[in-house]
Amino acid sequence: MINATGYSLAGLKFAWQNEAAFRQEILAVVFLVPLAFWVGKNAVERTLLLLPCFIVIITELMNSAIEAVVDRIGAEQHELSKRAKDLGSAAVLVSIILLAVVWLLIGL
Repeated sequence: MINATGYSLAGLKFAWQNEAAFRQEILAVVFLVPLAFWVGKNAVERTLLLLPCFIVIITELMNSAIEAVVDRIGAEQHELSKRAKDLGSAAVLVSIILLAVVWLLIGL
């Protein structure tokens, strides 16, 4: 447990130091989390507002992991490498769209 926590914290530190998108999303979540408690009228609404915030962060971390693995394999251009990176990026986009839809539905 202790080692796993250390690895997780190292991953978060690396993402913060090396991934601009991660930093931007974290800053948005830092703003949105308190706002969720103000906008949400009950525990269910607050939970629904919070969940996509964390889904965006989780998805960005997974996308960064995919990119790191692809980059580790080699620097040459390859269609499968491009596809893996594009699919990871698309997953982040879908999670951001989910966040926007939930916030628009509950916030309006």
